[in-house]
Amino acid sequence: MATVRDRILIVENDPMTADVIGRQTLQAIGYQTYVVNDANSAVAKIMQLSPDVVLASLNLPGLSGKDLLVALSSQQISTPVIVMTGKGHENDVIQAFRLGAVDYLIWPAREPEIINAVERVLRQVHERRERSQLAGQLQQANQELQSRVRELTAIFGMGKAVTSVTDQSLLFEKILDGSLKITRADLGWFLLRDDNQKNFTLAAHKALPASLASHLNQAWDDGISSLVAMSGEALSIHGDPLKRFKIASLGQSALIVPTRVQKQIIGLLVMMRKAETAFSQSEQNLLEAVADYASISLMNARLFRAVEERARSLQVVAENAQMGERVDHEILQMVKSELHPATSRGMEALEKLAQDPSARWNMQQRQLLSSVQDQFKHIAAVSGSIQPLTVGQLASGANSANLNGLLRQAVNRFLPLAQAHNLALTTDLPQEIILAAAHPTQVAQVLDSLISNAIRFSNAGGRIWVHLEQTTEKTALVCVSDSGRGMNAQQTARIFEAGYEPEKNQPQRFGGLGIRLNLAREIVLRFNGKIWVETKLNQGSRFYFTLPTMARQEG
Repeated sequence: MATVRDRILIVENDPMTADVIGRQTLQAIGYQTYVVNDANSAVAKIMQLSPDVVLASLNLPGLSGKDLLVALSSQQISTPVIVMTGKGHENDVIQAFRLGAVDYLIWPAREPEIINAVERVLRQVHERRERSQLAGQLQQANQELQSRVRELTAIFGMGKAVTSVTDQSLLFEKILDGSLKITRADLGWFLLRDDNQKNFTLAAHKALPASLASHLNQAWDDGISSLVAMSGEALSIHGDPLKRFKIASLGQSALIVPTRVQKQIIGLLVMMRKAETAFSQSEQNLLEAVADYASISLMNARLFRAVEERARSLQVVAENAQMGERVDHEILQMVKSELHPATSRGMEALEKLAQDPSARWNMQQRQLLSSVQDQFKHIAAVSGSIQPLTVGQLASGANSANLNGLLRQAVNRFLPLAQAHNLALTTDLPQEIILAAAHPTQVAQVLDSLISNAIRFSNAGGRIWVHLEQTTEKTALVCVSDSGRGMNAQQTARIFEAGYEPEKNQPQRFGGLGIRLNLAREIVLRFNGKIWVETKLNQGSRFYFTLPTMARQEG
């Protein structure tokens, strides 16, 4: 029962009694015993020794055993005390219990009685100590769990934020904001390898001094990043070792993590603290996760930018051709032949990225890659659907368009793109089938134009709503509503003009590969319909168009 830490203090002025209790009884079974003969000495010894149990006689010279209990209580000393008294003094025991005693012995007591009393109290001491240890361990585990949850929440939010952005400047800003937050750094910057693969340029920064901030988009040499680029490994450095490098003037602790695509380092994330507080391994792991997200997002942004630029130029050619009386077959074939390789290259690059064995993609990152691949597949499908039709043919040929089916198909086409950018895309369709006196292919083009426009100008977390109703016996109304930035009066007045591009210089989620709004208007008017927009700045937009209908059918 005795352990090496079980120490017993005996407070007894009778040497023979103290010897019986200590040496002959408790020491014999392995306890460490200490003896003092008065209350004052006992208080001092308890504060020095911190014994596990105190055996104290109530009949002491000077201060009594009850005075000892009062003294211990006043100094908030919780060491358990077993009191000893002679027969006929049971009232003293009751008072001692009121003053904090945990057990008692009636003297003279036999050895088994002494041992049982001590072991009873020690069991309570050990249990209390174990509970305290377990509580401490539980609290520590709780704190570690909470810290891990905060880290995972932060990195998840960070990944969600950066992987939904295709504008490169906005992407860099989000990467740095998230990196500073999760690493608790004071300043940081992002270096991007230039086209010649030799130097790094300062692509973005946070909290850099003005003299250094002016180097944005210029070659950058901080004296240490090149070493990380050559080694390919993250580096945490602080104190005297950091003083050998140029960036020591900005702080006393640095963390540098490379960003890779297919084993090639394309960028470097640099975080710094002004104080000499080293970055932890956990913080390094988090920043490496950010670097993984950044690599996906950067590839996403680059591919989208390249495809959008090519698609915009080709789209102008197609639109100009369609606005004529007859669309030139060779021009549209050129559009298809140019657009298809661009999308194929983008899809191949993403496939290689997804299959890269060196990449540390988690489940969410792979889902995001898959979403981007689905978007390119849709672009390929749109380019493959281009057909050489004349505008004069728009009002002839297949003049029966199932609006219910066309709206469902359009929403299904754009749903992966909307979900990838955290947008809700929903429909409100009647049960009865509404047939419009219009060409179904051209109506589908109008729907694609309006929905892609809504996605393009909507913010993450927004909602896009597609509504269909029969307003009169001979007219159907379609509405595409978004919760985006809306437009001012000048933009609204010009929105259907050929070649007009609202907010040309603003970052947009999606450039749109279908027809533009001016051609959508041309199609609707050719079928004797109407098209208009209702919008308020910062309150979203609602695009409406009507088409003449044919006889109703039950769905």
